[in-house]
Amino acid sequence: MVLIAPSMLSADFSALRKDLEEVEQAGADLIHWDIMDGHYVPNLTFGAGVVKQLRPYSKLPFDVHLMVTNPDDMISWFAEAGADIITVHAEVCPHLDRTLDVIRATGCQAGVSLNPSTPEDVLNYVLDKTDVILVMTVNPGFGGQVFLDSQLEKIRRIKAMIGDRDIKIEVDGGINPMTAAECISVGADILVAGTSVFAGRNFRKNIEALR
Repeated sequence: MVLIAPSMLSADFSALRKDLEEVEQAGADLIHWDIMDGHYVPNLTFGAGVVKQLRPYSKLPFDVHLMVTNPDDMISWFAEAGADIITVHAEVCPHLDRTLDVIRATGCQAGVSLNPSTPEDVLNYVLDKTDVILVMTVNPGFGGQVFLDSQLEKIRRIKAMIGDRDIKIEVDGGINPMTAAECISVGADILVAGTSVFAGRNFRKNIEALR
């Protein structure tokens, strides 16, 4: 079954604990944290302190997506804060192989994210150190963007590359019931959804619509 990972980027920042607990009760499978530094992407969101303070209020895996220019400096911060998955962008890791080793050494699962313009070839030599591949279906930085259909073929090709390896394909950006179905049809396992989960505050209904 496809897994739903609500993005806390679309939550009420004045009531993060409340929203975290409610989306868990509504049937979420993971909690997605978009960590933005205002440099790699033109937005600024959560630090490790926020993730750490909210960790006690959820039993779900914390899926931490580092949209930052210096992910190697932050891996230990978020591992200690309670992350279960730490995903870095291939575009900013000069030694991606080593970075994935560092993530795994903390006990977290290691993820690689690809921007829309990044070809899947960058994964060729790191697949055996990767637990999650996050395909950005919008250009990262803001919620509420329109899904890029061009990424569906990329997802399909990544699925073929994975073969029988135990690697999950995650998609993030513009995910709604229609685009969710398209992504699942080509191999997506995890759907990150912000706007479509938090819209109207009917979390259970919105999560089931994505499934």
